[in-house]
Amino acid sequence: MPSVTVNGVDLYYEISGPEGAQPVIFLHGAGGNHVSWWQQVPHFNKTYRCVSIDHRGFGRTLDPTGEGSTRFVDDLEGLLTHLGFDKVALVAQSMGGRTALGFTVRHPERVQALVMADTWGFFDWPEQLERARVLREATANSGDPLIVRAVGPTFRAAEPVRTFLYQQIGGLNPPRPEAPNDPKAATPKQVAALKNPILMIEGEEDDVVHPPLMEAFHALIPGSEYVTVPKAGHSVYFENARQFNDLVGTFLARHLGG
Repeated sequence: MPSVTVNGVDLYYEISGPEGAQPVIFLHGAGGNHVSWWQQVPHFNKTYRCVSIDHRGFGRTLDPTGEGSTRFVDDLEGLLTHLGFDKVALVAQSMGGRTALGFTVRHPERVQALVMADTWGFFDWPEQLERARVLREATANSGDPLIVRAVGPTFRAAEPVRTFLYQQIGGLNPPRPEAPNDPKAATPKQVAALKNPILMIEGEEDDVVHPPLMEAFHALIPGSEYVTVPKAGHSVYFENARQFNDLVGTFLARHLGG
């Protein structure tokens, strides 16, 4: 079970796929960990060198300093140095978008393709934070735990067994304190300047990162691509893995080959 010591934590990761193939890094949300990508890694590791991680404070990666998401980008940097990867593709869901977008802003030349699924990266964007507050207050179930809201109502009703699996995966995470604000968070100007290929995927029923937030994020970055998946909530990769994999696979093939 591989791990690497970076920035004071033992960062757990799993790697598979052909040696020398283009690396694709999967970055999970707050309701998951490296296990979350069980429907993606076996699909993509036939073509790409796939890496899934446990962010600090999740899964097998502890966070003894309590720095949380403020060190996510630093941790990814350390892992890629350890693995010897210069240029990568990043596939992120929800919280993982902090890592993916932050790394892309810091190292745009190293990111060949970026997938932001149900996430706008949660960077320093006051107008977006206000939009999020208004939408959250208008959402009836906003007081429910994230582990409940993280899949959409259509999925919860139709797939009780897989809904239970989703919650069990999230239950593997250790308790953790709320992360402090990140003083190094990107600004709207930095994000708008990105020229990387970016695919944004949003669940039609996402009531965690609501569609208007993703639409505003898409409008901020000229040239970005945006797709809405019907009858899916905040975890499109889990709820409709087939469509998610098709969308991501087509996008990666365009920009990485394979």
